[in-house]
Amino acid sequence: MNNIYDVISEFDIGIDKISGDEKSFGEGHINTTYRIKISPSEYILQKINSDIFKNVPQLMENIMSVTDHLRKKITERGGDPARETIKFSLAKSGLPYVKTDDGNYFRLYKFIDDVDTYQMVENKEQFYSAARAFGRFQNDLADFDAKKLSETIPDFHNTQKRLENLKNAILSDKAGRKKDVMAEIEFALARENEAKIIVDSIKKGEVPIRVTHNDTKLNNVLFKKGKNEALCVIDLDTVMPGSLLYDFGDSVRFGASSAVEDETDLNRVYCDLELFSAFSKGFLMETGKSMTKKELELLAFSAKLMTFECGIRFLTDYLEGDTYFKIHKPDHNLERARNQLKLVADMENKMSEMEEITQSL
Repeated sequence: MNNIYDVISEFDIGIDKISGDEKSFGEGHINTTYRIKISPSEYILQKINSDIFKNVPQLMENIMSVTDHLRKKITERGGDPARETIKFSLAKSGLPYVKTDDGNYFRLYKFIDDVDTYQMVENKEQFYSAARAFGRFQNDLADFDAKKLSETIPDFHNTQKRLENLKNAILSDKAGRKKDVMAEIEFALARENEAKIIVDSIKKGEVPIRVTHNDTKLNNVLFKKGKNEALCVIDLDTVMPGSLLYDFGDSVRFGASSAVEDETDLNRVYCDLELFSAFSKGFLMETGKSMTKKELELLAFSAKLMTFECGIRFLTDYLEGDTYFKIHKPDHNLERARNQLKLVADMENKMSEMEEITQSL
């Protein structure tokens, strides 16, 4: 299979014709995504990064199980399952993906039209609606047994392990870059004791294991066209057992920041407390009654921890020679790391206010 048409022809969708060239689509760091016109509909075709996701069949089994469950919940409350969750097309083999002769994996689903996506929060109403969507996602999967899901990336949000990875990258210094990032390394290692707080709370049973999205950025929510109304949560590759705190914290990391995550003017990077409050209100509106005392206690802290984790992941990748995240310019991962660590420092200064907000809600 040497071209996109060869791949698409392996899906059981009754192809008439492909009109126009395939176009790269989206802002994802991991998979390669195309938006393609297949008369009379438009589809999203993704080449799954099997270097990152080592077991693609397992990953797709997770997604199919979760989306089947979500469709039932959406139908029960009178929603539109065709627009409120993703449905992958089956290949002629009966599997939800195509594996090519050269070992690449592709999946296909219908493009959801009349929607908007955002790379940065534009107003607090929008962020509140995104929070409701992620909270509703949690609630819809509350009665789904998390033990049925596989870990597509083991220890994905194990911040303690992420810090160990950073330490190993510092020691090996594969790309010879350590000398240029000593300030960032010192900042990260000074917060070593905090890295294990949520992991330890899970081990103690104070924080329950739930079905979690694990990549709750604003650009993983589709909004109704021209409205601040969230429609659908997408990008389910990292749906697996985890903590609700990871989903909350990562959303705040991305959405309540005053700047995009590769902004290089660090004076422009800070946590917007008004946006933090809006997201906290929306998320707790959906999930607050089912949360444990420890989850509520760690809610504000989780935003700082997920930001810290993301920062050290960017820093680790930079030290290892940019092998994980897609980069679009030299030092891109370093710029991202500095951005996230600046946000961590700002959250530390505002942590008492953040905790007051979540406790009051």
